Amino acid sequence: MKRLNTEIAEVRTQRSQRRVWLSAVATVVALICLPALVQGQTTAPASPGGKTASGAPPSVLQKNVEAYLRHLYAFGPSVQLSVSVPKESEVPGLLETTVDLKDGENSQSAKFYLSKDGKYLVRGEVSDLSKDPLAETRSRIQMKDAPSLGDPKAAVTLVEFSDFQCPVCRSLHDVLRGMLPNYPQVRVVFKDFPIEVLHPWARTAALAGRCAYQQDPTAFWKVYDAIYDQQEVISAENAWAKMADFATQSGLNPDAFKACMASPEAAAAVDASRANGQQLDVNSTPTVFVNGRRLVGADAHALEQYIQYELAQQKPTKDTAKK
Repeated sequence: MKRLNTEIAEVRTQRSQRRVWLSAVATVVALICLPALVQGQTTAPASPGGKTASGAPPSVLQKNVEAYLRHLYAFGPSVQLSVSVPKESEVPGLLETTVDLKDGENSQSAKFYLSKDGKYLVRGEVSDLSKDPLAETRSRIQMKDAPSLGDPKAAVTLVEFSDFQCPVCRSLHDVLRGMLPNYPQVRVVFKDFPIEVLHPWARTAALAGRCAYQQDPTAFWKVYDAIYDQQEVISAENAWAKMADFATQSGLNPDAFKACMASPEAAAAVDASRANGQQLDVNSTPTVFVNGRRLVGADAHALEQYIQYELAQQKPTKDTAKK
């Protein structure tokens, strides 16, 4: 029995590793030596199925990166793993490639770097110390025409990329509900990021939020609260009816709301929000940006730490202005 329990634990550990291998972020950049790699590049982006988008087969370098990762993480043939064509990166001497993984319903994507001699694989983030990384991130977040709560000139802007069906997003909703009354200096901006492959009614809810916002920006937050508060009773089968109920309860015109839900404009707005998240390397929900500083999950302590840090950073400026 003890041996059986050990084997079960090992299997669970392996499965867990497979789920999180791409989302885990190392505290330092790791250099991995790729044995017997031969440098070789093509010019078209790679795609699943053993060929690039142009129909050309993957290069030797791509094949060896794939083989190395399969061996390292024990990915069998049922796991789809593709390596994009390496291209010049912002770092002299390093090539950049994207590794896409699909294991059943789970999918992830991550950026890797390769030395030009084909010997080293670099996993992690490369930072340019001459630039403010938070300013660059803030400039890429599109907040125009997005639901917001709080003073537009607030000292801290918290941008939330969320999926209405995501349980952890509901936890973040509860955290914010309890925390925000203590921080009037914080403005919240909501961005849709439905993960439909995992959550079948998330897009329907995203459309509902978008349509509530378009009809009455303040009503969005009523629908937002209603969806998260009643998340456990919503299903793919009743989602449309539930959204219509929430809209009516929030004082919205039901006919206009339903017409909006079926409109291409609402769908395009949700798609644009999700695309913006992908540009920011959002691949799980909730992902929050506090004045550009990224936080994944619903850790109340970390979120409050980020907010307090930003507020503390601005105090010296205010004191200096008074003098």
